[in-house]
Amino acid sequence: MSRTRSTGNHGEQLAANLLEAKGFVIAERNFRHRRAEVDLIVRQDKLLVFVEVKTRSGTDFGEPETFVTPNQRRLIHSAADAYIHQTDWLHDIRFDIIAITLGHPPDVLHIEDAFY
Repeated sequence: MSRTRSTGNHGEQLAANLLEAKGFVIAERNFRHRRAEVDLIVRQDKLLVFVEVKTRSGTDFGEPETFVTPNQRRLIHSAADAYIHQTDWLHDIRFDIIAITLGHPPDVLHIEDAFY
């Protein structure tokens, strides 16, 4: 496994742990629809949250959350629409970013309602 993929997997697990500690239930990991992928889809009561996880080993090139591009947001929206239709979800949704900078301990930032 490449170092980049290993870093990403580690970050996704940290994000999943954080969300579970906040009372969310993991509905899907790495949900794919066509060219789009959503890292985590979580539920809490009548709220469905689509989560993009950005993990970096440092901030030399910027904060992790700044790497979610407009095109990536469009792809996430497309995957979210597909998931909503597949599951007949009829309640609220939200799009979050979890930005992780690895270290000891890692810096984890949960940005709710990060984009629409």
